[in-house]
Amino acid sequence: MKTILTYLFAAVILTLAGATVSAEPTGTTQMAKVGETAPDFTLMDANGKKHSLSDFKGKYVVLEWVNYDCPFVKKHYHSGNMQKLQAEYTEKGAVWLSICSSAPGNQGHFNGEALHSRIKDEKSAASAYLIDESGTVGNLYQAKTTPNMYVVDPKGMLVYAGAIDDTPSTKADDIPGSVNYVAEALKASMAGKKVPVAATQPYGCSVKYSKK
Repeated sequence: MKTILTYLFAAVILTLAGATVSAEPTGTTQMAKVGETAPDFTLMDANGKKHSLSDFKGKYVVLEWVNYDCPFVKKHYHSGNMQKLQAEYTEKGAVWLSICSSAPGNQGHFNGEALHSRIKDEKSAASAYLIDESGTVGNLYQAKTTPNMYVVDPKGMLVYAGAIDDTPSTKADDIPGSVNYVAEALKASMAGKKVPVAATQPYGCSVKYSKK
């Protein structure tokens, strides 16, 4: 009885918060954790189409928290590094979801034509750009910075969470000498090997969540 009541209470809270997250009755709020099943969610993309993480079961999925105006994000986009990763792994069958949890009025939040124009200008090669204005999904995954990266394997397990690489700077010149944790995780997992570094401390700008 206690388990059922706990789940119902959590469901009511998520509903009142305008959540688009779908959750199974586990008895507690299911936060993302490396080595466990990645929490499912549903978000609208820049074109008004809904996407759920569960839609991509059987494929690798990369979640990239993004804010195009963040200097750390600019480092990877203006150098072409992020787009190169997006293209390389989507060509290998992975799904790449860029997620923006910036609240309306905060840095990184765009909508309508401004959003479409910015995605085009940044030459994004992501599978979809998802909008998380309420910050529900960002908080579920405990996304702290932009970028903050996650890799989900075909079984739905979260196999990596953290920084894009091991050089917390805004300088594009640092990219060639950096260890890219996302590429390492995908390469190892796709080869049937253990991810060498499964969790790291993310770096970048703080996610611009709603303060309400």
